[in-house]
Amino acid sequence: MRNPFAVMLKASRLTRRVRPLSAAMILQKMLLPSAKPKRTRARIGGKPVTSASPRNAPTVGRPLRPAPGTFIDGRFERPHGTLAYKLYTPRGSARRRMPLVVMLHGCTQSGSDFAAGTGMNALADELGFLVLYPEQSASANPGRCWNWHRPGDQKRGSGEPAAIAGLTVLLIASCRANPARVYIAGISAGGAAAAIIAAAYPELYVAVGVHSGLARGNISTLAGALSTMRTGPTGEPLSKTPRPQPTIVFHGDKDNVVHPSNASGFLSQLQQSSPGPLACRIQKGRSSGGRDFTRRTYRSSSGSILLEDWTVHGSGHAWSGGKTAGSHTDPAGPDASREMMRFFLARSRSV
Repeated sequence: MRNPFAVMLKASRLTRRVRPLSAAMILQKMLLPSAKPKRTRARIGGKPVTSASPRNAPTVGRPLRPAPGTFIDGRFERPHGTLAYKLYTPRGSARRRMPLVVMLHGCTQSGSDFAAGTGMNALADELGFLVLYPEQSASANPGRCWNWHRPGDQKRGSGEPAAIAGLTVLLIASCRANPARVYIAGISAGGAAAAIIAAAYPELYVAVGVHSGLARGNISTLAGALSTMRTGPTGEPLSKTPRPQPTIVFHGDKDNVVHPSNASGFLSQLQQSSPGPLACRIQKGRSSGGRDFTRRTYRSSSGSILLEDWTVHGSGHAWSGGKTAGSHTDPAGPDASREMMRFFLARSRSV
């Protein structure tokens, strides 16, 4: 995988400013009834899916969830562009309302590459959940990085957060996913984007996983993003922030792309949300591949785990416990995919 520093810098030089994505408008129209709803289309396995409201979609014909064990390409058509994606449907009964996990790849990666590296599809067969891999286009960013550093891609109702949330809502309806069990995770630029999107749509995503990424902050320029990636958080922290969703973080302490100190931003953000006293438990161990790790869990006074922070000693900018079939992985580390799914599936919300 090419150095994301160079990729992001090249992207900034080549990418012209584009109009914000409008999926938030689509999301609003799906969630709010109207006399003549404007319809949004996705293509699942070549078949168009139209949805005006997630409440209505399950009752209009048969659900169009792809066949069990299939990994298909799809396209989410929006007024200002198309968001391509991959969708994996696990083996097993097609009648279950399964959890949905949204996975955001890093720079230069694709959905297929990220799936191969994380091994998430095989885990989906074992545990029973759908996996959605949105794919960044070269037209939106020549390096295929998610544009997490741009103000238009950092908030609800705008840019990439709105597009991915709109796609998530549409697939919950069309694939009959369990809306009480929807999660989002990513690596590097995808990890930073996952944290932003989860915060922008807390009613949609129950928990978030960030691998080798950065916490939300006051970054609004490429220069600020590159500086933080190189040296760690340097700007003023967010003055006010709502309590983040339960978060699991992985970071290698030899990461020379996103400085390991960025992992501390998630604890700082949690503390700024005034959760009350936090109880920290520290566990040290060694993976089956020989990597030492330190795992810190932070609990609220009621005993709920709000943050789980894994430091993988000796690992670089790579998905811990990943497969060599994909790029940017460290097979020797503890299995980040399995640990994230353990963390996710222990959490649901009432809907």
